[in-house]
Amino acid sequence: MSAPLAALSPDSAIVAILYILSFSLFIYGLKLGTHPTSARRGNLVAAVGMAIAVATTLGLKGIGNWGIIIAGILVGTIIGAVASKRVKMTEMPQMVALYNGLGGGAIALIAWAEYRHWVHQGEVLKDEVSNLLTIHSGIPGGAITSLEGPSVPLEVMIPTLLAMIVGSISFWGSNVAFGKLQELIPSQPMGLPGQKIINGVLLLALIAGCVVLGMNAEYMDLNQPLFILMLVGAAVLGVMVVMPIGGADMPVVISLLNAFTGLSAAAAGIALDNTALIVAGTLVGSSGTILTLEMATAMNRSVANILFAGFGSPATGGGGDQEQRPYRSMNAQDAAIQLAYADSVVIVPGYGLAVAQAQHAVKEMADELNKKGVTVNYAIHPVAGRMPGHMNVLLAEADVPYEQLKEMDEINPDLPQTDVCVVIGANDVTNPAAKTDESSPIYGMPIIEVDEAQQVLVLKRSMSAGFAGIDNDLFYNEKTAMVFGDAKGTVQDIVTELGNL
Repeated sequence: MSAPLAALSPDSAIVAILYILSFSLFIYGLKLGTHPTSARRGNLVAAVGMAIAVATTLGLKGIGNWGIIIAGILVGTIIGAVASKRVKMTEMPQMVALYNGLGGGAIALIAWAEYRHWVHQGEVLKDEVSNLLTIHSGIPGGAITSLEGPSVPLEVMIPTLLAMIVGSISFWGSNVAFGKLQELIPSQPMGLPGQKIINGVLLLALIAGCVVLGMNAEYMDLNQPLFILMLVGAAVLGVMVVMPIGGADMPVVISLLNAFTGLSAAAAGIALDNTALIVAGTLVGSSGTILTLEMATAMNRSVANILFAGFGSPATGGGGDQEQRPYRSMNAQDAAIQLAYADSVVIVPGYGLAVAQAQHAVKEMADELNKKGVTVNYAIHPVAGRMPGHMNVLLAEADVPYEQLKEMDEINPDLPQTDVCVVIGANDVTNPAAKTDESSPIYGMPIIEVDEAQQVLVLKRSMSAGFAGIDNDLFYNEKTAMVFGDAKGTVQDIVTELGNL
């Protein structure tokens, strides 16, 4: 199918205005997304901006294959809508990882398509010159073998190569992150002997390949196998980089891969001279980078340490033998009495809360405590859960007032004056070993200092270690009482007991 009759020129003023409108909506939507009460509206605003950008791009001259385009839009829309409707909140992190990876994969394919476009242009030019020489000089076209194709400008070649490499790394790395979160592959670090050296050699080979392609841009048809080989090499590097990273670092990894996808999109936008894609990719890349750095700082680690240290493997430090260490437990009734007679309560949510889908029950418990004059706040660690902002999303879904959500640095000074801390599934981010045990892999990582509170209740199914594979010293603290059971059921029992007091 051919392009529409009213196709727009890429250089026209109307295209520029529409692209400016679209990325302005991206920026405004991102601004609205900084607060839970306006985040949903921010998504809708950004979606309208994306719709304008897509419609404008499809209206440009030279766009064809409408059957394939429409089929792709329909298939993608149906799959995306159904998957988004059916996904559980506990599976949201892996869905984010998967969607992010698809973005990177799409950019890598766009870069490949752009490269093939230039190869095709070169072949067409050769055929035209060959035919002209045959007509005017009588030289048979088949005898002409040394004609060079058009030389690709470096301002196109460099971003194309960057988009291909970074997009491929993001796609395959995100797939590995998805597999770890979905437990399709072990969440513990997995690597090969000398893997850092292998990764370094792969990276150097990719850089060398970029130099070769950039210096020989007029021989694109001959260099196409090298381009494909680099695409595969980037895929291997993406897998090799993420496989040794443990599950406890997945929030940072997802944020970093998100930044990679944005970077590759911006590079593709430069290669295609698409303003909306450049701005959208830059927004994603810059915001993802800032978030990654902030999360790494919250863990008192560098991004390089996260990528290469293999944190998340089972450790002997910070735990000891669980069976030989005494701990205290209580039932829901005793927990309700302790909470009812407190003046201040801080709830520390973690992935266990998401697994149990206990956010609404926790909100009911907080409401019951408020009725009894108890002040309730929530302590949010930057890397709690399995993706950036995971706990904020869960609690916002339960209509928890935003002003009750306190960041780690804000809540920690208040914990010594807090009567009771209720920890629900937050293992690694409350482990006192981070402050006291130099042999622990998490030593030096800032935590929610619940051990400073007067009393601690830990709602948990068992005494098992957290996602990082590290036993939690908090469980054996003399201030701590374990309340065993499914978090949602336990909280509902506490709510019932609170109503009877």
